Amino acid sequence: MMPIDSQQLEQLIASAIPDAEVSVRCFSGDDHFEVEVISPTFAGKTRVAQHKMVYAALGDRMRQAIHALALTTRAERTTKTH
Repeated sequence: MMPIDSQQLEQLIASAIPDAEVSVRCFSGDDHFEVEVISPTFAGKTRVAQHKMVYAALGDRMRQAIHALALTTRAERTTKTH
């Protein structure tokens, strides 16, 4: 399987979870990614269930094209107070 880039990773997740805001950052080479996914679809789901949804969107790429994935998921954007 060919390597995957940040844009392809973002598109795969957005296709599987259409209402998601997806942010992808590549670090340490071309197969280590930091991904944040915010989606109302995650509401009421455990963190494990949320992550499984993202892993399902990535399919075989999780085993072959992605060496490391730092994943953050949540149902809504958090606001910071100063």
